[in-house]
Amino acid sequence: MENKTMMQFFEWHLVADGQHWNRLKEQAGKLKEAGIDSIWIPPVTKAASKDDNGYGVYDVYDLGEFDQKGTIRTKYGTKQELHDAIEACHNVGIQVYVDVVMNHKAAADEKETIKAIEVNPENREEEISEPHEIEAWTKFTFPGRGDTYSPFKWNFQHFNGTDYDNKAKKAGVFRIIGENKMWNTNVDDEFGNYDYLMFANIDYNNELVQNEMISWGKWLYKTLNCDGYRLDAIKHINHSFIKKFAHSILEEKEDFYFVGEFWKADINECQEFLQQTDYTIDLFDVPLHYKLHTASMEGSNFDLSTIFEGTLVEDNPLNCVTFVDNHDTQPGESLESWVEDWFKQIAYSLILLRKDGYPTIFYGDYFGIGGELPMEGKKAAIDPLLYVRKKKAYGNQDDYFDDPNVIGWVRHGETEIERSGCAVVISNKEEGSKKMFVGETRSGEEWIDFTNTRKDRVKIGKDGFGNFPVNAQSVSVWGLAD
Repeated sequence: MENKTMMQFFEWHLVADGQHWNRLKEQAGKLKEAGIDSIWIPPVTKAASKDDNGYGVYDVYDLGEFDQKGTIRTKYGTKQELHDAIEACHNVGIQVYVDVVMNHKAAADEKETIKAIEVNPENREEEISEPHEIEAWTKFTFPGRGDTYSPFKWNFQHFNGTDYDNKAKKAGVFRIIGENKMWNTNVDDEFGNYDYLMFANIDYNNELVQNEMISWGKWLYKTLNCDGYRLDAIKHINHSFIKKFAHSILEEKEDFYFVGEFWKADINECQEFLQQTDYTIDLFDVPLHYKLHTASMEGSNFDLSTIFEGTLVEDNPLNCVTFVDNHDTQPGESLESWVEDWFKQIAYSLILLRKDGYPTIFYGDYFGIGGELPMEGKKAAIDPLLYVRKKKAYGNQDDYFDDPNVIGWVRHGETEIERSGCAVVISNKEEGSKKMFVGETRSGEEWIDFTNTRKDRVKIGKDGFGNFPVNAQSVSVWGLAD
């Protein structure tokens, strides 16, 4: 089976010109040629403004169709342009996964006077006020859409927390009081209870809310004809609901794909979540991301032979989406943990050229980043790795993780994939080499470095071994030339 690769097709500082769906439509063919098989697109629903990246979600049924919040289009374009982009991807054989934001709602249409208790933001179990009346932005009537697609209107009964008391003009974390109104307990326990993240927090203890969100989830995939969802901020959402949501859609469309953002570096917590949700969704390998970030910061002091220890790709390879960076880890963003430049190509080789995991290319790494901290893309460094992933990186894998500064592995290739097989060598210190066995049938072959950082060739000996060199702080990917 051919290796598959995903691309996250956005970064935080995309220009808010409403042209992003058109860009995807235009680039679909080139992305497929480069080796991309699926695209994760940003939130498609109407947000607080036309400049909002989509995570300040306002109306989940407005995909850039209704005049709401001062705009018809979203930051990325209109509903029709979104349809056209997805169709263009499908026409070249690229699947499309939509970023789904179900934790909160923003930019309400009206205020309500309700009862709430202010809690300590550092410990949401600790109440720091008596129950009192606040004015909360919790009423969503969607005047621009009306009842089209859904008559459901949101009010304070559908939320359990908010971040602003308009009456006192005070920001904070306010737990809404009412029947069965408590934080969900089946969530992450950071800050005592991490049900509340931002804006008006959706209350998944409420069965009406559960039914509405499941109904919407089915409406969205049918409307867009998309192939999967990336679920945002799921450590803050009742884990039982996430399982129910996934099962509800999989009962209708069994090949639908789910990947969740469960932002925890602890492998045990990730595994517990996978278990709680019946392995219906994959998780991004956050533990590996932090290993890559640390390795890039520590340089030659990092023991490369330990790079995969305590990661999802090592322990749960069938439920794992590997990545180097994303929109939240880029400089200046909420989870900033940017993998340093010198290590970027090395990091991508570690996720693209091994047998396990579903690797993701970040738009910002490939095309570059805008905003106040602009960066050039690394397309030229990533493209050769994508090529080797598609053409060479097949077959059994032997690791040579026997040195803290120079590691390597061999993919032995498959007979039905002509000229496949490769040898990868990485150094985080000085120039080095690794003697590795690629097979006696390879005797006499001359292998080249597809990264083009080494101009020499490696001749495979009669014993099936090759001595594969690598430059200082670099990666070389050796294989038989095409």
